[in-house]
Order: sequence, then structure tokens, then C-alpha cells
Amino acid sequence: MSYLKINHDKITAENAEDLMKICPFSAITYENGRLEIGAGCKMCKMCVNKGPKGAIEFIKEEAPSVDKSLWKGITVFVEHDEGRIHPVTLELIGKARELAKVTGQPVYALFIGFNIEDQAKKLLFYGVDEVFLYDSPALKHFLILPYANVFTHFINQTKPSSILVGATHLGRSLAPRVAARFRTGLTADCTVLDMKENTDLVQIRPAFGGNIMAQIVTPRNRPQFCTVRYKIFSAPPKQETPRGRITRMEIEEKQLKDTMQVLDIIRKPKDIDISDADIIVAVGRGIKSQADLALAEELASLLGAQIACTRPLIEAGWFDAKHQIGLSGRTVKAKLIITLGISGSVQFAAGMRNSDCIVSVNKDKNAPIFDVAHYGFVGDLYEIVPAFIQQMKEEN
Repeated sequence: MSYLKINHDKITAENAEDLMKICPFSAITYENGRLEIGAGCKMCKMCVNKGPKGAIEFIKEEAPSVDKSLWKGITVFVEHDEGRIHPVTLELIGKARELAKVTGQPVYALFIGFNIEDQAKKLLFYGVDEVFLYDSPALKHFLILPYANVFTHFINQTKPSSILVGATHLGRSLAPRVAARFRTGLTADCTVLDMKENTDLVQIRPAFGGNIMAQIVTPRNRPQFCTVRYKIFSAPPKQETPRGRITRMEIEEKQLKDTMQVLDIIRKPKDIDISDADIIVAVGRGIKSQADLALAEELASLLGAQIACTRPLIEAGWFDAKHQIGLSGRTVKAKLIITLGISGSVQFAAGMRNSDCIVSVNKDKNAPIFDVAHYGFVGDLYEIVPAFIQQMKEEN
């Protein structure tokens, strides 16, 4: 950590004025006989190099390091609904196995709940080396404090190097709380993960509105936390025989107590989830009016597809937000996705680029969507889509 140190015994009214003139960011102020450096400082060190000698010093401190040899293994947090394992868990296990090949370290699964041992055994068919099981009536329902206490206990006992959590509502509330307890970094909504031989987890995610892909590493802290959306990675194939083992963990009962209690669970009707759709027809700003959506809906009906859209059509009020694909919407991994009038911004492409087959229609031959599409049609969707529909009707 680096900072600027003001030697106030060397500051005078005259050289304070010089320092304020030197600072290109107007971050230095002098009031009531005292010099201050504000939040506008960019650490350019102009005040150190060109200001009065010794008035301001640049102090560089060595950041504390961590003994990485004490932290081993890649852990996947198992999300479930009353024992039914969320598919994102299997996807993370598949990625964890890929990452573990680089370092030769084991893959762990952290399973928290009640009466979940039979479900835990199923994870052994997907290449998990060890499932750490916390099974207690107090953990039947998700409560943030007991779950965070269990997660903390697991980390203190096992010392995993990296922890992968699904970017679900539950994961997004639990992972930051636990990461904060260990004063370590957490990268949310990663789209790419890689591993260095020294066990540093390379976490890549879009930043600045998707204009750049940020590569984030946590070299001085352990464990390393990240969350990943559903449908970003692929689940591994189920093996014929299980391998690995289940380890039952014990924790003090007082760690499982909470001031809140779950009195009842009322399940809302299941919404349309485009994340699970095999075939999708997605529309963008190339659709001129809301009435023209009937064209896309007819195509979707013939294909047995679900309708999806880009963010501008949500903002226009044409769709509910649950139909949006992209970083601020849903991530999909369809067998077939047809995009109509979508330019293909980074934000949108990140939410669908892992689909098996992408067919895109756009008038602009230079549209970014053609960089990710497997098949592209350059032309007016109002001419191409009716031709699609007509041909499908004739074949049927």
C-alpha cells in the first residue's frame, strides 16, 4: 500500500500555495494553516517531485503476503432447494475440475442443509474428490447468519485456495458476507476463469458497461472467491461409478442459532425462465414497433421457442425483465438461438455466446453479432423472417 505523507513542519503559507498550483487535480488545499490532500489525488507524485523538497513524501509499504502452500483445493458451494441440487453447481464442478488439473489440487464440494446425504452422494458421480457435509435441522432453510457461520467454519477447517459460488440470489447474498469475514477479494459474475500454477485464480468479467474485459487476480489473500452465473460453463458428464468421499462436519450448535425463524414457505408460480430454454428467438432494436413482434412470435411458435429480447426493449416497456438476455438480464445456453435485429453489444453477447448454434439476422454486415454467430443473414429481417416462416410452413 502506498500513500503520500505531509511533513507539516516543512509547510509554510508560501510553499503551500506552490504545492496547490503544482497539483494538476486540485487535490491539495491549505486552510487554517494546515495542508490537506483530498480524495481527488491520483498519486501522480508531482507534489513530491516538483514541490518543496521534503514537504511531501511518497511512502511505499510492502503489502502483506500469504503462504499459499497452506491453502489447497478448489471448493464449489452446493446450492439446492430442499435437497434438489441447482444445475449451476454441476457447471461449477465441471469448471473446478478443469482448474484443478493445472495445480493438481483436489476439488471439494460444500453442502449445507438437512437430510441431504443422499443428494451429496450424487455429487461423487461428477468427479468431486470430497464432499464436506453440514447436516442439521437448523440448516433446513437458508438463513444468512447460520449459513455464513458454517461457511466460515469450513474455510477455517479446510483452507481451500479458491471458492466458486453460483451467482444466484442466494449465492450473491452469502458469498460477499463470507469473503468480507476473511478480508479477501470477491469477483462477481465472472464469464471466464483460469488458473495459474501458483494457485492464483484468474477471474475475468466485463467492466465499465461491458466495454472492457477486466482480468482480476487476488495474489496476496486466500481464499479466493468468485461468483458465476448459471449457463456460463458446462456440466461434466455423469460417471458410471462414483469416486471421492463424503466427510460429515460438526459445528457448535450456538453457531446455528439466529434471531430470525422461517415460519412458512409460500412458493410463487413458476415463471418462464429463458435460461432453461432449448430454442430462443431474441429480438432487438431492429424491430420497428411493438406490433411487429407478432412476426417473431410466429417464428417462435413454429420452432417451439421462447421469446427473448435486449435491454432497450425492456426499457421501452415491450417485455418483462425476465425475458432479457445479457449481463443485466439472464444468461442462456440454448441449443438454437435466432437473433433478429440485434447488433450484439458485449453485454448481450456475454449472455448468449455459449449457445450451441447462433443464427443472426441484421442489416449491418459489420454488426458485432456476426463475430459470435455461427450463421449470419445480412439483410432486412422484415424480408428474411417471413421467408423463414413460409419455408417452415411448406415443409410441415
